[in-house]
Amino acid sequence: MGIGRIAAGKLLAGAMSVLVLGGMLGGCANQRAYDDANRTNRALQGQLASMQSELESANRSLALKDRELAALRGVPGQNQALISEYERQLREKDDVIRRMQAGLNALDTISLDPATDQALAALASRYRDILTYDSSRGMLRFNSDLTFDSGSDVVRPGAVQTLSQFAQILQGSGAAYDVEIVGHTDSQPISARTAERHPTNVHLSAHRAISVRTELTKLGIPASRMMVGGWGEHRPLVANTSTGNTPQNRRVEIFLRPSTAGLTASVPTDDGIRVMTPDRTAPPPRVIDGTK
Repeated sequence: MGIGRIAAGKLLAGAMSVLVLGGMLGGCANQRAYDDANRTNRALQGQLASMQSELESANRSLALKDRELAALRGVPGQNQALISEYERQLREKDDVIRRMQAGLNALDTISLDPATDQALAALASRYRDILTYDSSRGMLRFNSDLTFDSGSDVVRPGAVQTLSQFAQILQGSGAAYDVEIVGHTDSQPISARTAERHPTNVHLSAHRAISVRTELTKLGIPASRMMVGGWGEHRPLVANTSTGNTPQNRRVEIFLRPSTAGLTASVPTDDGIRVMTPDRTAPPPRVIDGTK
């Protein structure tokens, strides 16, 4: 699942919310506001798709340069100036990717209600060693090294206590939000022992997100409010080192998003995963007469 898909899904949910709200509006002024909101959503989706395409292209180019540099280093007597030039190009492309990622993050902003925002900020303040909170994105970030043992997807008892207090917020002021749980790793290769349960870093990151979801379900948060994803090593906060050991990149991020309940219908599958489809039972938005 790519970042473009996640963010585009959020934008689509927002657009659908606009449609539902539109059914409750009336008059020319509200019609104009409705149209403006739709145009804004379409513009954001186009901008997001374009940035995602550029980011994927930059990542492919960076990977190619990385392979070429590795090949040069393996040739005895290779010109050091040529190697230095490739290293410079790699640094430039890495900077471009970081700027593009920052641009994508800028699109991914949300304003939570004041009570929930303050509650999340207070929670992060109480657990500074394990949590950080980004108010502009409605996002809690769990430090994976304090949430899980190395190579494991089992949530540590100390982290469960933190999740318990987070669940209380979700059941209180945050009851109107859906929860998106996204796992991340660094770029260290998966060990043979870990690979028995988590074949790749993407598997490990997704399995950790699932474990957080499972704990929240045990704490009373309906499974229907939560979705999970895993980026593996592909969305680092800082550049991965040659060893791949970058603790900042090992994390689980939890985003609060306006609920889409009623806009979609969940279809349970045999493996327990819920597939979201348009809710055919929900009443259509009322058509607004723009002549009034």
